[in-house]
Amino acid sequence: MKVFFFDRDGVINEDIGYLHEVQKTNFIKGVFDLVRYLKSINFEIIIITNQSGISRGFYSESDFNLFNDWMMQEFKKNNADILDVFYCPHGPKENCYCRKPSPGLFLEAVDKYKIDVQKSWAIGDNERDINAANNAGINNTILFGDQKYNHQTDATYVLKSLSDIKKFVK
Repeated sequence: MKVFFFDRDGVINEDIGYLHEVQKTNFIKGVFDLVRYLKSINFEIIIITNQSGISRGFYSESDFNLFNDWMMQEFKKNNADILDVFYCPHGPKENCYCRKPSPGLFLEAVDKYKIDVQKSWAIGDNERDINAANNAGINNTILFGDQKYNHQTDATYVLKSLSDIKKFVK
């Protein structure tokens, strides 16, 4: 199985900080179209997301799950099904193996679904997303968004538009 891994905040939806409320959600332009395209060329879609708002007490795991269920339904309504969501509820000081840039969530997904990492891709809006994917053996990576970064990246591509992905992922 080949998978296109998405970070959530900043790639699927605008990153407003600790998003967990449906009414505050703005999906990134073109995300449903991109998922439909990737599914049409036989990619499964998995979301890998850090959710430290849980450990910080900004929202509960139940709040996250309710939001996640709603988000999955929005994708389904747009004929853009998501296979699964893997999340880390820990904060940066907890030194867990699942929080990006550690590869734990990617490795868990690879093991669960027997994913071919050589044929898979990952997209994120932060270098830690790229590092986590690389550390899991996923070398096809995209750093996405209005880059605030003036440093070297380990990403294969740096893009400002989701629609640009169709030019090289076929």
